[in-house]
Amino acid sequence: MTNEELWKAVLGQIELSISKANFVTWFKNTGILQSQDGTVTIGVPNGFAKEWLENKYNIYILRALKSLDPSVSEIRCVIAQEKPTQNILSVDSVKNVDAVQAPENSGFVRKKLIERPSFGGQTSSTPVFHETNLNSRYTFENFIVAENNELARAACYAVSQNLGMAYNPLFIYGGVGLGKTHLLQSIGNEVVKNAPEKRIKYITSERFTTELVDSIKNQKIDKFKEYYQQMDLLIIDDVQFLSGREKTQNEFFHIFNALYQINKQIVISSDRPPKAIPTLEERLRSRFEGGMITDISRPTVETRIAILESKLSERGLSVDPAALRYIAENISQNIRELEGALNRILAYSEFHKIPPNLENTKRILAELIENNKKTIQTDDVFRVVMEFYSISKEDLVKKGRKKEVAHPRQMLMHLLRSELQIPFSSIGDFLGGRDHTTALHAFEKIDKNKDTDPQIQEELSTLRERLYYSASV
Repeated sequence: MTNEELWKAVLGQIELSISKANFVTWFKNTGILQSQDGTVTIGVPNGFAKEWLENKYNIYILRALKSLDPSVSEIRCVIAQEKPTQNILSVDSVKNVDAVQAPENSGFVRKKLIERPSFGGQTSSTPVFHETNLNSRYTFENFIVAENNELARAACYAVSQNLGMAYNPLFIYGGVGLGKTHLLQSIGNEVVKNAPEKRIKYITSERFTTELVDSIKNQKIDKFKEYYQQMDLLIIDDVQFLSGREKTQNEFFHIFNALYQINKQIVISSDRPPKAIPTLEERLRSRFEGGMITDISRPTVETRIAILESKLSERGLSVDPAALRYIAENISQNIRELEGALNRILAYSEFHKIPPNLENTKRILAELIENNKKTIQTDDVFRVVMEFYSISKEDLVKKGRKKEVAHPRQMLMHLLRSELQIPFSSIGDFLGGRDHTTALHAFEKIDKNKDTDPQIQEELSTLRERLYYSASV
């Protein structure tokens, strides 16, 4: 077995043990450089990947290697200085993996701000630097770090310390209101603090498109491109809105290339990974996937409580811990809604002179929480499972016990039962007329393992989030 064949087999095993997003992020462009005397040397593209493979995924790699070659006793990672060779594999050579996962977290700690003029002479309570479009309240210091966002935060900070060299481009994706903008602007503000001479531009893709259209209409397209090609750091937020806009994508592609070729830093955010953005030009998709891709998922209850506590601490206020937990448990989809719920509690309590305890919190948020409960249909469950596992409905329904089909089918059965309370006999009917005992067995198997198997935990969490998020938009 050659080194390339061995590593391909190893990746195939590891892919089944970790999330798709982490697999794509950390194992892309890796490969076996040497195998000698029981030590396998693995080439990695950068120092960040080296650290994570050695410290976090060491056991996965070693276990997979030993199963294929019992003589292996140690692994070590080295940064490959040259471009990938035939021994350095892309994860795409193992399987067409879409880096999909669930939404995320931020911690918006408010500070007292001075009124400053904005464009058009309007006043704003938040200082915005108009040359860069950066909002000074978004910093690394006031971002609440937790398991759901620690990788994205670490990558953003690394970029801010070494523009154009750490991860370029850096692509961050995740759901609405979970902290992507906070992190993107934190990069810019950190660079402003440490290197004020750098030219920085933060802009949404919609604003970028508007400026492009105006420049074409006013016959200033050359000045438009020249301006953006002078940036040391270009941050494009919500790049998914470039989808379907061929002219904008074409100009952005040329700006991207011009900056990339001279090692200028590009940071991009989206609500989904590059492969999931419809009608995105393949050449842009390829550029986005050439750097580092990381996601921000939905925060845990504990993280949401920490965010609420940080906001209260900044204001010098306190709320009954039981009330905070109630808010965190019932407002889970997005941090903006979480902050809005807290503001509603505080405003109502102050106006009516009542304490923000659990009883009052339940009453104040009753309507909001009820409105957040979305109606889920059977078709919604099928669609989410099919998209997540990249599997067709035909494969789910037809007879077959292959693992790549059987596992998604069991997850589908579990969701139909747990989320919609559909009878097992009906679940069997939905899936090609299977017996109700088959549906019961699938449900019990997933239900038994969901508390002990981290992979099933993560998949169920992601599927549920996608299920309820998709139903709300």
